[in-house]
Amino acid sequence: MKRSLTTVLFMATASACLAQDAAEGERLYMHHCATCHGIEATGQGPMAGVLIIQPADLTALQGEGEFPVARVVQRIDGRDPLVSHGSPMPVYGPYFEGRDVAIKTQSGQPMLTSQPIVDLLAYIQTIQKR
Repeated sequence: MKRSLTTVLFMATASACLAQDAAEGERLYMHHCATCHGIEATGQGPMAGVLIIQPADLTALQGEGEFPVARVVQRIDGRDPLVSHGSPMPVYGPYFEGRDVAIKTQSGQPMLTSQPIVDLLAYIQTIQKR
């Protein structure tokens, strides 16, 4: 009985942490990303019209498959640069420095990133069209 209660409490705590991460991720998104990707994250932000390469529709990253965790992390922190408006997408890695955490990519491999980027991932995953 004690073990079952511990499991239930752990699952509830994990769910609460995910909700907090997504809320913080939404705050970070609105501050750093919405100018290009738009409030609805469809790539129609106010700066989209002046960019050579249009911002991605972040609500369609998952498509019919798995969410591309590694690609999204590497795009945000600059390990996978994207040229837009004649220069790489702004590298937000320095803005999101913080406590490093290991996450699993879609292939199951661990990847080191910062907690703010994990929070952004949590938010972006919640807005995926399914």
